[in-house]
Amino acid sequence: MWPKPAAVTGIVSRGGSILGRYIRRHDAENPFLTRYDDILDICLAHNVTISLGDGMRPGCGADAGDGAQWEEVINLGSLARRARARGVQVMIEGPGHVPLHLVQSQIQGIKRLTDGAPLYVLGPLTTDCAPGYDHIAGAIGGALAAYFGADFLCYLTPAEHLTLPSRQDVRDGVMASLVAAQSAETALGRQWAVSRDRAMSEARAALDWGTMTDLALDPALVRTRRGPHSQEKECAMCGSLCAIRMMTGDNFDCPTKKDGAA
Repeated sequence: MWPKPAAVTGIVSRGGSILGRYIRRHDAENPFLTRYDDILDICLAHNVTISLGDGMRPGCGADAGDGAQWEEVINLGSLARRARARGVQVMIEGPGHVPLHLVQSQIQGIKRLTDGAPLYVLGPLTTDCAPGYDHIAGAIGGALAAYFGADFLCYLTPAEHLTLPSRQDVRDGVMASLVAAQSAETALGRQWAVSRDRAMSEARAALDWGTMTDLALDPALVRTRRGPHSQEKECAMCGSLCAIRMMTGDNFDCPTKKDGAA
């Protein structure tokens, strides 16, 4: 059997790279691993929760699920059990680049190997070809990840892989993650999420823009797009041919009847 090729992107974790360079330069084990019991003592004394990082997380879709990633997850599970036995809370950091069809197996596999510890995922990004739109790729992966058991979503901005994010980039990234979280919570049947979607639907049926704005994940955007003084009941999708108003008879005059038209 041919050996598996080396990882395409190697270590993309900044912390993982620092530790990898230290290990190679000093020909020594990871100091956070050899001094783990000391770290647990410090965390216990100061009520610190440990976030067990993923220095070998996949940096591209092609590397998702390789041996290095899963070996690290197995070790993280062992470290999580040691932390719990010591009375220290712990969470796990998850993958960053995972193709769509592997999200379920990645999330469920990590949760199983870490005994269900809270899982924080970086996206995950479902495609590597969306620079400028990585917040969307991350939201797609995040919605699936949350549905299959992830506990926390890390937002990505449109600037990911390009440059440092602006304030607007950060806002856009956070909103994309909120959409992903709401989608997953609704699919999971969380009552608050289902109720919010239902209430939004009822407000739309009633053309109740005030309630729709209040229920929106981004009320400020709704107010901006609608305009602060908009008196229109319809949205711009159908305009004067509003499907809802035509079916409810809400003082609707068909424009084709004007000026004596047949």
